[in-house]
Formats: sequence, structure tokens, C-alpha cells
Amino acid sequence: MLTAVEREHLFLLGLGRLPEVRYQENQGVTPRLQRVLDALDPSPALIRTAIWNVLAWNRAATVMLGDYGSLPPHQRNVLRIIFLDPRARAVQCDWESVARHVVGAFRVGAARAGAAAEVGPLVDELCRLSPEFWTMWRDNDVRSADGEAVKHIRHPVLGPLAFEYSAFSVDGRTDLSMVVYNRATPADAEKIRSQIGSTPGGEGI
Repeated sequence: MLTAVEREHLFLLGLGRLPEVRYQENQGVTPRLQRVLDALDPSPALIRTAIWNVLAWNRAATVMLGDYGSLPPHQRNVLRIIFLDPRARAVQCDWESVARHVVGAFRVGAARAGAAAEVGPLVDELCRLSPEFWTMWRDNDVRSADGEAVKHIRHPVLGPLAFEYSAFSVDGRTDLSMVVYNRATPADAEKIRSQIGSTPGGEGI
């Protein structure tokens, strides 16, 4: 009957440690979080789970990263898109580096969130459908998805773009992350702004 915060506090008081992590798949975000994403336009931003399912995004993300709304919910997974969608491969300036980072960060995030059982079917599917994923998964590489980096893409309409990538925990939760791609230059910001204004639904990649 305890909330998650109350349960953690009780374990810290009684045992001096946090309880075993219980992963709970999220199906959406609160209206407040969606408003935060929308306020970040024209910077692409999204919220994803520890197993890299995309739960929410803003219009800039649709235009720059892909139209997640056109996919069934179970297909809105970054690994599925990176390894199984040729368009996602085409826009990456260094696909292999991006793919290895995603696999390593996915491995760490799923373990941290206690989601080993949940990722099993996804890993099996990707190993079966993508020899490249199978190879990278067997390497047992681990990466951090937190912090900052620069991401370069080749947008099909706007050409080369650079983003400063930052990832943050949402409300202190390890199972949800907000990812923000802040345009690296004023010129890139103007390109994105013009594309958002000219694309009713956002064409994505």
C-alpha cells in the first residue's frame, strides 16, 4: 500500500539500502511533462523509458528525428528504429558509432531499472533480424546515456545539422529520461524553425 517513495524511505530507515528495483512499463506521460516538451520547440525533445521506448515527443522531434506517432506503440523503440529502419541509418553521419552507443546505454539502463525480463523478447527479436545488433550485443559493451554529447544528422530536406545532446532523469526516476537535442548554431535553429512552420504534421525521417 506504500507509494514508491514511501517504500524506498522505509528500506533506507530499516535496512540502510534501497529496495530491489521493480521495473514498471510506462504507457504515457502526464500533461505537465508533455507541456514541457512542447515548450522546448524548436529543439527536438522526447521522453523514453529505460528500455528505450519513446513515450512522448514534441513537434520538432517529429520533424527532425521521426514521426513516432505514425508507429504502433510497441514499435516506438529506439533500438528497433536504429537497426531495422533504413531511413534511420541513412540520416546518421556515423551510424555504427551511434548504434554501439545506443546498445551499450540500453544494456546499462535496462539493468539499472531491473528490466531484464522485459528486454529479453526485444533482444531476441533484434538478434534474429539484425546481424549487426547480434554482433554488438555479444560485445557486452556498456555506455552511459546520461550527460552531454554532440549529434550530427543528415536531414533529408535541411541537410547536415548538429545538435547538443543532453539527457536528464525525469522527476528523479531512473526508468524515465528526457532527451533534448539543442541546435548547435543559430543557423541550424532557423532551419528547424522554418521546417516546423512549413510541415503541418512533420515529415520526420
